[in-house]
Amino acid sequence: MNTAEAAADAGQVLAASGDVRNVAAAFAGGLIVVALLIWAVRLGMRAKDAESPPPGPEEHPRLPETGPVREEREMREANEVPHTHDESERLNPHNLAASGTKRGHDQTRPRWAPGNSGSFGSGGSGRK
Repeated sequence: MNTAEAAADAGQVLAASGDVRNVAAAFAGGLIVVALLIWAVRLGMRAKDAESPPPGPEEHPRLPETGPVREEREMREANEVPHTHDESERLNPHNLAASGTKRGHDQTRPRWAPGNSGSFGSGGSGRK
């Protein structure tokens, strides 16, 4: 065997050992990923076991003795911002009402009036 053939054989051995190292590194990386996934699943199972159990039938809310709560309808109107006595006086938050609306004096619902129906593009004649 001459020196050129010996060098070629040595190169093949080194290339084969590099392939073996790459496969071993990939296998070790896969084992690490699998170990981390197993650890994460076990951690999740422990956390789930530590949670309180779901409520039983006796712990659920009950309907009131008076029956179901009904919807209330009322007509609302704007709550006007109070005017100051003097223009130099400032309004503070405590001078304003808690809500932007208040219960209206007239509680009758507005009804349909002939010639005043439909929305834009409904095909109706609209206001006359």
